[in-house]
Amino acid sequence: MQFDEMGKSDGKILMLLPGTCMNYQTNFAAVLDRLKEKYHLICVNYDGFDGTDTVFKDMIDVTEKIEKYIAENYNGKIDGALGSSLGCSFVGQLIQRRKIHLDHGIFGSPDLDQSGKLAAKLQSMLVVPMLSGFIGNEKKRAKTKEKLKKFFEMPDDTAERMVECFAQFSLESVKNQYYSDLLTWLNDDISVEGTKVHFIYAKKMGEKYLKRYRKYFHDPEIREFNMQHEQWLLGYEEYAIPVLKAIDEFMES
Repeated sequence: MQFDEMGKSDGKILMLLPGTCMNYQTNFAAVLDRLKEKYHLICVNYDGFDGTDTVFKDMIDVTEKIEKYIAENYNGKIDGALGSSLGCSFVGQLIQRRKIHLDHGIFGSPDLDQSGKLAAKLQSMLVVPMLSGFIGNEKKRAKTKEKLKKFFEMPDDTAERMVECFAQFSLESVKNQYYSDLLTWLNDDISVEGTKVHFIYAKKMGEKYLKRYRKYFHDPEIREFNMQHEQWLLGYEEYAIPVLKAIDEFMES
């Protein structure tokens, strides 16, 4: 596990938790400098995705390591945690488990998929070979980059950075991360005194995700944006500026 601290020394403490098959350097590249101007950041890279020979074991193992870091370094309490995609599962677990305290849990347009063991195994058997096929050689990487650009309307340099990020991690860590995320469930109607839950809702993902947010958390604050999944992190100012403004408002509320 890697915990890098940076940014404003006297700013509110905000933990950044990256998504599937990502490190924070790639996931938050487009907004990291602006977040550093306002917040004291704790940037996390999980086992298996931290540039060492560790392997991602499962979601709860990593959650416990995050909890331990907050407990030992911040007396068990920080101002906020911002998750991107899979990183939102960690935000949810940190709130649900009540081992540490967040004043603000911020969810960056997650899908919050959950399933049983058989379905998770079948999905993993499909997705992991597919991912390895996408990045297996230079020709496949180039094709994957074009698909990312087309589907997510992603700038060329962002797509290149993501493909290179995907290519550096072991398939064992990818498989364990994807599989265990599906099996790490959230309860319904989670409510923790003193913790406010905020969602960045990417409208183009569809209303079923909006329903999930309201199912798992009691009275969450939801901000709607007319974008695709995590498009604000892909280098587009028209998405990044209003979302960053919303994050500031969440943290001040």
